[in-house]
Amino acid sequence: MSKGTRSVEVPAIRVRQGEGREVFSFAIDGKLLSKFAAVSRIRSGGVEDLQGYQRAEVLSHIGEIRRYLESEAPILPNAIVVALTPTVVFTPDKRADQACDVMPGSLRITWDPVAQPHERPAWIGDGQQRLAAIREAQIGAFPICVTAFITADEDLQREQFLLLNNTKPLPKSLIYELLPGTGDGLPVALAKKRLPAALTRMLNESTESPFHGRIKLATNPAGVVRDNSVMRMIEHSLTDGALLRIRLGNGDEDVKQRFMVKLVNTFWSAVRDIWPEAWRLPPRKSRLLHGAGVVSLGFVMDEMAELHQTDGRYSHEQAKSELALIADRCAWTTGRWPFGEGRECPWNEIQNTSHDVNLLSNFLLREYRTRVRPSLTTAH
Repeated sequence: MSKGTRSVEVPAIRVRQGEGREVFSFAIDGKLLSKFAAVSRIRSGGVEDLQGYQRAEVLSHIGEIRRYLESEAPILPNAIVVALTPTVVFTPDKRADQACDVMPGSLRITWDPVAQPHERPAWIGDGQQRLAAIREAQIGAFPICVTAFITADEDLQREQFLLLNNTKPLPKSLIYELLPGTGDGLPVALAKKRLPAALTRMLNESTESPFHGRIKLATNPAGVVRDNSVMRMIEHSLTDGALLRIRLGNGDEDVKQRFMVKLVNTFWSAVRDIWPEAWRLPPRKSRLLHGAGVVSLGFVMDEMAELHQTDGRYSHEQAKSELALIADRCAWTTGRWPFGEGRECPWNEIQNTSHDVNLLSNFLLREYRTRVRPSLTTAH
C-alpha cells in the first residue's frame, strides 16, 4: 500500500447471478463512500467515444434530500448502486459453503485520496443525488445500503445505468393518494400537496359531495374529473381564498378539514344544479369539468365566500341564485365565450393553459362582480 493510500474493509454478501456475474451487498457510511466513489457524467471524448453516463446533479432535488436528512428521524432504505473496479477484493468467509451462490465475506476497497475521479475504485450507477445530499448534509455520518458489481467495462456500467433509470416513475395520481397518510419527513414540494390531496380524496369519497366517485384517481380510474384539476382549485383557495380563512381559524384540524369540504360541496352542488347538462359530460365535451373550468370556478367560489364574509358558509340556494345570474354568459358546451373588447373564443378552444385559465377566470369574476356585487365593479 503506497503512502497516502486509504483502505476500508466492510462485511458483504456476494450473490452469483447468471454466468460469471456477481453482485455484492454491503452497508457503509455515505460520507465515506463519497470519498472513493466518483460520478461519471455524460461527456464526449470524441465523435465515437462517449464516456460516462450520469446526468448532472439536480441541485434543488439534492437540497430537498439534504434538508430531510437533517431532520429528526430520516431514513433512506433504497440502496445506492455502484460499479467497482477489479482493485476491490472480496474475501469469502472461510466457514461458509464455497459452492453456495450466496456467500458472506468482506470487501476491501483501497483508494488514493488525491486521485482523479476516473481513477477512483467506484462509480455511481444510481443514487447520485442521495449520495450528494449525504455528503453536503450537516450530519456526522449516515450509513447507507449499497449494491455493487465489479467490472472495468464502462459499457456494462452504462448498460446498468440505463436499466436502472428506464423504469416508469410512479403515476402522480398514485403519489397524491398516498400523501395524506405520510409523515412529516416529505420534501417541501410534496408536503404542500398533502392537504389538497386529502381534501380531494374526501370530496371523492363523501356521498354528500357532487364529486362523489367522479374524480379520477389511481384507485378510481373511471372518474371524469382529473385529480390535479381539483387539487389546483383547492391549492389556490388555500393560498389566498376561502379555504385559507378556515385553515387559519381556530379549531381542530379534522374539524377544519370538514368545514373546507362542506364549503366546496355547497358551491359545487350549486354548479351542478345550475349547469346539469354540462356537469354530466366529460371534459372533452364540456369545459365545466375541464381543468380550466374547475380552476376558474374555484376563484368564483372564493369570491362568493368573500362576499358573504362567513367563512364561505352560505347556503346552497344562495349559491345557486348567484350563479344563475351569470349562467347565460357561460359557454361550457356550445357557443362562444364573449370575453369582451372584440375577443370571442369558441367553447372548445379553451385549453388547460395558464393563459386560458387566466382569461376564463378574469371573465367569470368580472361577470360575477358586475351582476352580483356591482359596488365592486369600479374598484376592480
